Amino acid sequence: MEYSGSLKKNRDFQTVYKIGRSYANKYLVMYVTENHTDRNRLGISVSKKVGNSIVRHRLTRLLRESYRLQEDRFQRGLDIVVIARAGAKGRTYQEIESALIHLAGLHKIID
Repeated sequence: MEYSGSLKKNRDFQTVYKIGRSYANKYLVMYVTENHTDRNRLGISVSKKVGNSIVRHRLTRLLRESYRLQEDRFQRGLDIVVIARAGAKGRTYQEIESALIHLAGLHKIID
């Protein structure tokens, strides 16, 4: 069951940064805003500060997968941007997933 799309355009990211609320923990920063549809859009940002392309792609995959497996617990109609911090480099899947769930909890967008 496919609930979520991706945020791809820079414009969409900028909108979320401007009007979204943000929470952060050791590994991630999460911005959330409503998109007034019945599905979520997930955007993932990993800067070069975090590591080389291999490191960055691995983190992107871990985040996308963590979100995918927890997706049915998330509220609908949100644009979510997750930014990986340098601390996320070399973390396990479990650590990334629990950081993601922790932030979703702070935003109160997960049951």
